[in-house]
Amino acid sequence: MTLLTPAEVNISSCAPSGLAASLARGQAEQLASLLKAVADPTRLQLIAYINASSKSESCVCDLTEALDLSQPTISHHLRILTEAGLITREKRGTWVWYSVNQDRWDELSNLFRSESFTNSNQPDGCC
Repeated sequence: MTLLTPAEVNISSCAPSGLAASLARGQAEQLASLLKAVADPTRLQLIAYINASSKSESCVCDLTEALDLSQPTISHHLRILTEAGLITREKRGTWVWYSVNQDRWDELSNLFRSESFTNSNQPDGCC
């Protein structure tokens, strides 16, 4: 079995109707891999900081200072987010700038926006 990296997972074909339809084991594993990329508090902080920054981009030097973490730790988390396709990187001179890949985030958020997913899995009278 060949596993794709999180960036290679096409969420729209993997779970086109949110999670309302059943998933094959391979699709579920690929989707879980992508979700693992965001299932970390530091990565969520990085994404929030980048998205809230001027022009929705941040230099790696600013991220290290903002989160009070070492450069290797920040680089590790940025690499995982980049490999998942959730952020993009651009080298400018000696610095690397990161921005949120809005298309990828929209794909991910659509997974949980499905009308059938949100309504069919709630107990009667809930939400």
